[in-house]
Amino acid sequence: MSEQPQLLYKNRYVPGIKYLDTYVAHGGYDSFKKALAMEPDAIINEVKVSGLRGRGGAGFPTHIKWSAVPKNRDVEHYLVINADEGEPGTAKDRDLMNFLPHLLVEGCLCSMMALRSSKCYIYIRGEYIAPWKAVQHAINEAYKAGLLRQERSRIGAGFRYLYTPRSRGV
Repeated sequence: MSEQPQLLYKNRYVPGIKYLDTYVAHGGYDSFKKALAMEPDAIINEVKVSGLRGRGGAGFPTHIKWSAVPKNRDVEHYLVINADEGEPGTAKDRDLMNFLPHLLVEGCLCSMMALRSSKCYIYIRGEYIAPWKAVQHAINEAYKAGLLRQERSRIGAGFRYLYTPRSRGV
């Protein structure tokens, strides 16, 4: 049996990959640039063709969830990322947040484009201090580079916010 190609973690061991300049030098944010030139339904179709599935136990096809989101822009849409890892024995999100936080941010941005969302909340459990710091640093770099915006005057595409509220734990 042949080994599966690493897609999600292919750049995990690149020195400095969690910083914007290194991430961009290795193709980071290319998918987001491509998504900016596409209509939301075209992004969803591209995800469908790719076969992308959720990382939870069910592996539910992403495009089906995305297709169910209302397509109107007269009401604000939110994207919520659950990076809690509340399932016993899982650690599928922690490495991504620690080592490839810009990949998470880029995925959020592409998802927001497809879903017509203007805000994204990434829930990170309170005990995950290092992952939260890495993701927050990546978000700060993305704001500084102009990938994210803080305008609050309108609803719709082009107004992208990412938040990482800190959990207090249970």
